[in-house]
This record gives sequence, structure tokens and C-alpha cells, in this order.
Amino acid sequence: MTDVLRLSEGMSYKSAMANLNLGGGKSVIIGNPSKNKSKELLERFGDFVNSLNGSYITAKDVGIEVEDLDIMATKTKYVRGLTGTSGDPSPVTAFGVFQGVKASAQFKWGDSSVRGKTVIVQGLGHVGIDTAKQLIEDGATVLATDINEETLKNAEQNYGIKPIGLNDWQSTKADIFCPCALGGIINKQSIKHLAENGVQIVAGGANNQLLDMVKDGERIKDAGILYAPDYIINAGGVINIACEIEGLDSNKALEMTSQIYDTVLAIYERATKENKPTSIVSLEMAREKLGLA
Repeated sequence: MTDVLRLSEGMSYKSAMANLNLGGGKSVIIGNPSKNKSKELLERFGDFVNSLNGSYITAKDVGIEVEDLDIMATKTKYVRGLTGTSGDPSPVTAFGVFQGVKASAQFKWGDSSVRGKTVIVQGLGHVGIDTAKQLIEDGATVLATDINEETLKNAEQNYGIKPIGLNDWQSTKADIFCPCALGGIINKQSIKHLAENGVQIVAGGANNQLLDMVKDGERIKDAGILYAPDYIINAGGVINIACEIEGLDSNKALEMTSQIYDTVLAIYERATKENKPTSIVSLEMAREKLGLA
């Protein structure tokens, strides 16, 4: 319940900061997607979404594939990202994350390129692997961790990504940490370890990265680590869905997603001017857009 409420709040801010004609909502199916997922469960979820009469539109996220959405669509029209439409939004999400990384590098080091930098990517799902590939193409050395050993092996063989142990992201020297798994991993302990190992930027695709938005926002600022607010840089997926809803093509989605770069810079500049954590400044900016300031 805590996770889905934080996610739905984050979606509200994400849509606002991306200037989308959407509100904010999120759903969670409790269970292990590799064991508990079934056609019947997905149909039942589709029935539930349909009962909301369009106030909520569902799409792909962690644990859900396009094929699962196709099953849901047999029960509701309030689903996007289906086979034959805009499809999997993950590549657009990854493109936005990469824009956020580049903006962070520009602000921190005066150069948007990550050439020569070492980046740890936590989680090589659809977003993580696409982000890692863009980082490598830009000249970074990418280390990665994932719960699936086979995924790590394939990443090493196909892309030259160097695997590290599941929890070694806290004890490995790097310039940038790119969390692309689940939330709550940026906390008092991990901030200390990241700082000790030279990490200067945290910018990734996972939602709810800060365990405590206020306290850990202050901690990461005090540690001298630049934090790219997650719901800002991972907005590419919902931008892609919004474009599908509005009848706009993939080129427009990428054009809108590229604006994440400027949004991230604007947050950093205001945070510096006001001497506040970036997490708090982005929250204030989103609430201003929503008329909740």
C-alpha cells in the first residue's frame, strides 16, 4: 500500500513536470510476476480498471509485459501501449534517463558527455539495459548488477557491460550510480557508502529511489552527490503513452522526452540558488504547476 501510494503521488508530479494533460495514478498487483501471473489474473485486473470508467488508464511497468496488456485489453479499453500501437515505452523511458544523466554531467563537470566515466547500473530490465547501451555508446564504462545471473551474462557478452555482485553497488568505485530496479535504495547507509566510493551523481530510472524524500534528500545533498529526481528523468514512458492518447507519433514523444535535459538543469540551478535539496525543489516546482504550492 505504501509503495502504490508513493507511486501514484509521483505520477502526479511526473505528469505535471512533463507538461502532460494527465493526472496521476498507479496500480500494483501483489505477487511474484514469474510465479503468480496468469491469464485469469490479468483479465480480472482488466475488469477492475474498466470499473473506473476511464479515470485510470493502465500501461506497462515493472513485471508487466506488452502481451499482458493485450490480455487486459480484452476486458477494458482503458489500456495503452498494446501490440501494434506505441508498444513498449521502455526505450523512451531510457532515452529520458540518459538525458537526465547528460544534464547531471553538464552541471557537475561542465561537459554533458560521460566519456571516461564509470557508471554502475542497478537492474538490467528493459529500461536499465537500454540506458546502459546509451551510456556505453557515449564512452562510459558500465558496471551492472541484476538479480538474474543470465541477464548479467548476456549483457557482458553482447554489450561489454561488466557484472558486479548484487549488493556490490554500494562498495564499488564509480562516478555515477544509475538505479533502475525498485525503490527505497537511497537511504542513510547507502548514501554514506556511495560517497565513500566516489559517486558524484545519482541518476536512474527507478521510481521512489529515496527512502525518505526529505531526510535522504538532505543527506545526499550534504554528501555532495547530485541527485536527479526520479520522477523527472524517468518520465519518458508516460510521455510516450500521453502521445499515443493524443494521437501523436514516436518522433514527437522523443522530442518531448529530450526536454527532460532542460528540466533537470532548471531544477539544479534553482536548488543551488536556494541552497535546497534537488528532491525538495522538484517537489515544490511540481506542486506549483498543480496549484498546490
